[in-house]
Amino acid sequence: MEKIILLSGRIDSSNVDKEEEKINKELEEYTGDVTIDADKLEYISSAGLRVILKIKKKWPNTKIINCNNDVYEIFEMTGFNQMMNITRKYKTISIEGCSVVAEGAYGIIYRLDSETIVKVYKNSNSLDDIIRENEKAKKAFILGIPTAISYNIVKVGDSYGSVFEMIDAKTFAELLRDGEDIKKLAKESVNILKQIHNTENLDNSLPNKKKEAINWAKFCKDYLPNEVGDKLVSLFEEIPDCNTIIHGDFHIKNIMHLKNEILLIDMETLAIGHPILELACSYTVYEGFECVDINNPEEFLGIPRSQCREFIDLTLKYYFDDYNDKKIEEILNKIKIICYTRLLRRQIKHYGINDKNAIHSIEFCKKYLIDNVLKCDNLYF
Repeated sequence: MEKIILLSGRIDSSNVDKEEEKINKELEEYTGDVTIDADKLEYISSAGLRVILKIKKKWPNTKIINCNNDVYEIFEMTGFNQMMNITRKYKTISIEGCSVVAEGAYGIIYRLDSETIVKVYKNSNSLDDIIRENEKAKKAFILGIPTAISYNIVKVGDSYGSVFEMIDAKTFAELLRDGEDIKKLAKESVNILKQIHNTENLDNSLPNKKKEAINWAKFCKDYLPNEVGDKLVSLFEEIPDCNTIIHGDFHIKNIMHLKNEILLIDMETLAIGHPILELACSYTVYEGFECVDINNPEEFLGIPRSQCREFIDLTLKYYFDDYNDKKIEEILNKIKIICYTRLLRRQIKHYGINDKNAIHSIEFCKKYLIDNVLKCDNLYF
C-alpha cells in the first residue's frame, strides 16, 4: 500500500506551516509507504526540507518522484538524494504509430525513428526495474560484453521506458526476414554467446540462475512420480556452480546489428550460471514453446517455424563445434529436460493442473520428464 502526497508551487517559510499541517492530516494514522510527488513543485526552502525530514523519520521508506531540474538540484546539493530515493521528472513521449522491434516478458521495444529505439516496461511501477536493468547493462559493458547503453529514461503513458541510440540498427530477426543468410547470423550469435560465457562476474551482484532453476525442479517434483521428481531435483542441484555470465533471454530479437557492431539488448535477465541454463532458455524460445502453442515460436520471433528450428540447431552445432552429432544430441536432451521443467512449472502456476487450455502442454512436459529424467546422468557438459 502506498500513499501519494502531491506538492505544488513554492514551499518556504511563508507557507511551510500550512503545508505541514495539510500533509500531517493526509498521513494521519497511516502506516504504509509514502511517495511525495513533486511534479508541480517549483521551489522548496530549508524550512520545507525539514518537513520532509520529519516525514522520512516517521515513514522510513518515503521517496520523492517527478522533481524538475531546479528542485532536484536542491535535494542534491543538500544531500537528500543520499538519504532517500529521489528521481527526476522524465520527459513524456508517445509510441503511437511506432513499429515493434521485440517483445519480452517485461517490456516491448519500439522503434522511435531510424536512430533510436525505446524499451517500454509493461509494469507501470517499473522505474526501479529500469534503473536496475541499466545498471546491469553498464556492468556488462564494463566487463567487455557488447551491449546497448540507455542514454535517457522517459515517461510513456502510465509507464516508463529506456531510450537507446540505434542508428539504422536491425535485430537478427529482422535481418532473417530480409533474407540474410541464417548460417552467417547463427555463427555471429554463437560468437557473442561464447564471449558472454567466457566472462566472469565475481562480486555477487547478479542473480544466480541455478538457484532459480532448482526452484523450478522443486515445484515440479510434486507433480511427477516420486522417483522421477527426486532425480529431477538432484540433477538440477548437481549443475556446477559458475560465476560465468549468462544473458538469460538470448535469441534473435535481442541481438542487434549496428553498422559493423553486434549488440545485445534486454539486459534485465542478466545473471550468473552454467551455460546450459542459457542454452535451455534459448531452446525454449525457438522450439520448446511449441508444446504450449505450435505457432508460438513463429509468432514471437517473426520467422517461419522451420527457421526457428534451424537456428537453434545451428546454434548448438556451432557452439559445440568440437563435438560429434551424437554428443550434441545428448546435450540437447539435457537442454530439453531443463526446458520442459521450466515450462511445466510455468503452465501449472499460470493455469492450474487441470485447466483445459493448458492440459496438453502440462501432459507433454510431464511425459518428457518421466521418459527421460531417470536415463539422464547429469544436466551439464
